[in-house]
Amino acid sequence: MKTFLLRNARAVLVDGPADNVSLLIERDRISAVSLQNKDLSADQKIDLSNTTIFPGFIDVHIHGAVGVDTMEAGAADLNRVSEFLARQGVTGWLPTLVPAPVADYARAIEAIGEASKFSEGARVLGVHYEGPFVNSAQCGALRAQFFRTYSGPGDISDLPVLGLNSGKHMMTIAPEVDGGIALTRELTGRGWVVSVGHTRAEFGLLDRAFDAGARHITHFMNAMAPLHHRQPGPVAWGLLRDDVTCDFIADGVHLDPRVLQLLLKTKTGERLTLISDAVAAAGLGDGDYRIWGETISVKERRTSNASGSIAGSVITMLDAYRMMKSLGAGEVDLARMTSGNPARLLGIEDDCGSIEQGKRADLVALDQNGNVRLTVVGGQIVTLQPSEEQKRSTK
Repeated sequence: MKTFLLRNARAVLVDGPADNVSLLIERDRISAVSLQNKDLSADQKIDLSNTTIFPGFIDVHIHGAVGVDTMEAGAADLNRVSEFLARQGVTGWLPTLVPAPVADYARAIEAIGEASKFSEGARVLGVHYEGPFVNSAQCGALRAQFFRTYSGPGDISDLPVLGLNSGKHMMTIAPEVDGGIALTRELTGRGWVVSVGHTRAEFGLLDRAFDAGARHITHFMNAMAPLHHRQPGPVAWGLLRDDVTCDFIADGVHLDPRVLQLLLKTKTGERLTLISDAVAAAGLGDGDYRIWGETISVKERRTSNASGSIAGSVITMLDAYRMMKSLGAGEVDLARMTSGNPARLLGIEDDCGSIEQGKRADLVALDQNGNVRLTVVGGQIVTLQPSEEQKRSTK
């Protein structure tokens, strides 16, 4: 059994950042966390001077990357996304599906199930259904012809699910659709994570959704009724309730950077989760791409469809991390927003999401410029870049 030691690094631990940390990795676990660079025995030692180790990023809302769309991908395609994400510091992700015919869902779920077994990069943690039970008045780039309402368990019996114990299930719904509260109660009873999104729900109805099990909001402030001083809706609800968490897209396009600062100040890093909401064009640069049956254009990192609506993003969690860091977020909040909070949302915080002895060895080491030096997924090194000193010594 091969062990390896990560040495000489700064690390963001549960109690806060610490310098001169050593992490001993054995099998898929962190078997020891040592301060002051205690020289632990290991088969391999990796010097990570001038880097900071964070728990691996977890993206709970991503539609694809590097030309791969989760609605059309096979297992091998999803593995390509996993490998790309690992190079960006992501160690776990939820392939996210848009409203579509049931046959398309079934094909996608089959591929996701296969990819969750054989991924060579970031782990496929489950599936996120963005819709189809959402409000057509807040459809964003989603295809409203596939939206649905709910009248009982039979209305979700045709939605395919991953095999028993093979992954987490999350769904974004609008509580105001017919049967929305009953659907929330049904899904949470089945162990699903229910998130509020693509909604115009009024405050009282959102309280009812909370009582039924909805505790989270999808891409906060986007695709929902805006804040109004006489009609407090989802934005006011999300800001006021400390027992509700929110995810958001920190690309500077979906939300102005000053609004990002406002969110960090009001909701704090304890209740915010970063997501990419990336589409298949992520990682490919500017151009026109065929996604979800229409042409989506990318120009200067902004996506738009034929109607001019923003159609997802082309960022990664690493880009979101860099944006929030540039706006003043501290290391503890960055670790929470990129890993700890999404892990808690999915109910896997006992296994990952923080750097602790016994936790899964899902880690990312970033250099002083925010570039990935190392990514470890389940104790396996999937990305290891030379340091700047090593690069200079080979010239």
